[in-house]
Amino acid sequence: MSILLKSLAPLSLFFSFFFTFGNSRLPKIPLILFFNGGEYEYYKAVHNPNEAIKHEKEYRGRWELVSENSGVSAMHMIIMPNSNKAIMFDAGGFGPSEISLPAGDCRRVLDSRQEVEVYELDCWAHAVEFDIDTAAIRPLKILTDTWCSSGGLSANGTLVQTGGWDEGGRSVRYFNGCSSCDWEEYPISLSGLRWFSTQHILPNGDFIVVGGRRMFNYEYVPKAGSFNKISYALSLLQETSDPVENNLYPFVFLSTDGNLLIFANNRSILLNPTTNKVVRELPVLDGGSRNYPASGMAALLPIKLNDPNPNVIRAEILVCGGADPRAGKFVEKGIYVTALQDCGRIDITNPKATWRKEMMPTPRIMGDMVILPTGDILMINGAKKGTAGLNFAEDPNVTPVIYKPDNPITRRFMELKETKIPRMYGSTSTLLPDGEVLVAGSNPNYYYNFTGVKYPTELRVEKFYPPYFDSELVSDRAVIISNYMGKMVNCKRNFVIEFQVKKARVDLSDLKVTMYAPPFTTHGFSMGQRLLVLAITELKIVESELFRVEVAAPPTAEIAPPGFYLVFVVHVGVPSSGIWLQIA
Repeated sequence: MSILLKSLAPLSLFFSFFFTFGNSRLPKIPLILFFNGGEYEYYKAVHNPNEAIKHEKEYRGRWELVSENSGVSAMHMIIMPNSNKAIMFDAGGFGPSEISLPAGDCRRVLDSRQEVEVYELDCWAHAVEFDIDTAAIRPLKILTDTWCSSGGLSANGTLVQTGGWDEGGRSVRYFNGCSSCDWEEYPISLSGLRWFSTQHILPNGDFIVVGGRRMFNYEYVPKAGSFNKISYALSLLQETSDPVENNLYPFVFLSTDGNLLIFANNRSILLNPTTNKVVRELPVLDGGSRNYPASGMAALLPIKLNDPNPNVIRAEILVCGGADPRAGKFVEKGIYVTALQDCGRIDITNPKATWRKEMMPTPRIMGDMVILPTGDILMINGAKKGTAGLNFAEDPNVTPVIYKPDNPITRRFMELKETKIPRMYGSTSTLLPDGEVLVAGSNPNYYYNFTGVKYPTELRVEKFYPPYFDSELVSDRAVIISNYMGKMVNCKRNFVIEFQVKKARVDLSDLKVTMYAPPFTTHGFSMGQRLLVLAITELKIVESELFRVEVAAPPTAEIAPPGFYLVFVVHVGVPSSGIWLQIA
C-alpha cells in the first residue's frame, strides 16, 4: 500500500478505543418543551414530543450549487481578508485528491513503515484557494499532515495554522493570502502534539492552543521559526477526558474581560491567560456531551457595545446539540442514538449565572454555528443520529435553523430551506463578505471514496442565502461606499461609514452597524468567531439616498483583538455587503 494512503491500523485502534464507554446516564429530556421563531411555531406535547405545528409565512432562504469540484474535501475552511478567497484543506494522508500539484512540485513523504529512511512522492494537492465569485481553484502545497488541526487569522491577516496528525502534530504553518503565495511551515514549533486542539487569538495578538488528544494542557504559539519548550497543565481537560474523550476540540472564547472560557465535554472554566490561573468554574451543562466526538455547536453571542450605560459588557455563550456520551458504543452495535436537541445559554460575565435551556426544532450533531451580520445565529450541516467520526452517524440534518437571540424565548428558532446534499463528518461553512454562507466538505469515509458508499466524499460547494436575501427586501439593502482597505482603526476612536439606500430617510432605530471577525472552521466549531454591535454616535443625511453614520470603535483589545473584521450596515434587519477594516 502506498504511503499516500497511510495505514489506518493505528487509526482503527484509535476509533475502537475512542468509542469504548464507561458508565454514564442518558440525558434527561424535559416532558414539555416550547419553542418557535419567526413565523414558525412549534409545540411539544407531553405524550408526543416529536409532533409540531408549523406555520410557513416567511421566506426561508435558498441554496445555490456553485461548484461541482473543489479539488479537496473542505474539512477546514477560512476566508482570507487580503484576497476575499476561501482556503480549504483536508488531510495529507487521505490519498489522491481531485487536483494535482503543479508539475515538478511534488512533496516528499516519509514512509514511517520502513526501518530505514525512505521517501515517496505525493503529487496531489491537499489544500486549495477557492475563488468565492468564480469557483476557480488554485492548488496549494502542504508539507505536513493537517488532519484535524486548528487555526486563526493573525493581526496582519495571515492564516496561522497549528497541529494535525502524525508528523503535523507539532507544526505551525503560515499562509498570507497573496495571489502567488503558498504555505510556509515550521514542523517542530509546538511543545505538544496538537491533534483535535483549539486555537484562539488573544488581546495582544498572540495565539493560544488548547488541548488535543492526550494533551491535558495548553501552550502559546511561538513566533515563526521559534520553538516552544513550555506548556501549561489544565486539569479541566484531564478531568473531562471520559473513556471516549468527549473533550476534544474544546470550545474556547475570549470574554469581554480578557479571560478565556474553555468548555470541555460538559464543564467549563474561565482562565486568565496573563496569569495562567483559573478564575472560576461555571456550572455543569447537563444533558450529555458537547465536544468531539459528541460534536455539539457553540458560539459567542453578539457583543453589544450600543448600550449607553453598561455596567458590564456582557458575553453570552450558546451551546447546542451534541450526543449521549455512549453514542459510539451503540454505533458499534448498529444502533444510532438520536443526537441531543437542547441548547444551553449562559452569561459568562455574571458570576452567579446558570445555564438556561432551550430546544432546537430537531436534534443535531456535527453542525456549524455561523453568526450572521444581523446578529442571528445560523445552525447548519450535521446529522440527527450517531456521533462524529468515520461512518458513525446517520440521518443527515439537511434543514438549517436560524436562532434569534433577542427574540422572546418562545420565538427564537425558525427552520429554513433544506439542502439536497448531506453534510456530515468533515463538513464546514463560513460567512462570506456579502452575507451569503459558503458550505462545503463532508467525508465520513476512510480516504476519498466517491462511489459505492451511502455518504460519499463530497467535493460540491454550495452557497446558502439566508432569509434577508428575500427579493422583496432589495430596497432595504444598504450599499457601503466607504473603503478602509490599507487603513487601521484604533480602539476607542470613532470612524465614519457612508452608505446608500433607496430611502428618503433612515431612522436610527432601524439601523445598526456590526463588525465580524472571520473564523477558522473545522469539526463543527468556528475558532475566533465573534460579532460586535457597535455604538452609533451620529447619523446624517449627506444627500438624496446617501447617509453617513459615525460609530465608536471597540474600547479595548479584549473586546476586539487586533486583526481584520467585516463591517456591515444592517438596515431594518437587512445587511449590506461587508467591507474589510483592520483594528490596530
